Order: sequence, then C-alpha cells, then structure tokens
Amino acid sequence: MVSFDLRDFLVRARVLKLYRQALRTAQKAPVHARDELRQTIRQEMESNRDCNDRQRIRYLISDGLERLKRLDEMLDMQGH
Repeated sequence: MVSFDLRDFLVRARVLKLYRQALRTAQKAPVHARDELRQTIRQEMESNRDCNDRQRIRYLISDGLERLKRLDEMLDMQGH
C-alpha cells in the first residue's frame, strides 16, 4: 500500500481536478472531435502517471492549465 503525506494528497487532488476540467472542456468540442480529444487527454495523463518529481508535477499542472485555457478559448471563439 502506498502512503501519501498531505502534500502528495493535495497535488493528487489538483491533478484530478485538472483531468475533470479537461474532460468537461472536451464536451464543448464538436461531436466528431470529442472522442479523439478525450483520448489525447487520457494519454497525456497516463504518460505522466508515474512521475514522482514534485517540481515536474507542478510544471505539468501549470502547463496543463495553460493548455486547457487555450483550448477553452478556442472552442468559445468557434461557438462551441
């Protein structure tokens, strides 16, 4: 069994929140693009699943939030 300290728990919560936000944003995409977008989001999360470097995780969260913001803005401009 893996033991988490408070910091690990909070970081995990931020990652899961980002994942949920990304999936919600993917729902705004055109129907024909949603599955591919969800698959890309899942692959991004899975590819970094075993990362234990807290600094890298903070960077990935920050980068993910920025990318999500750009995607959301792009979908809004397209009227989705």
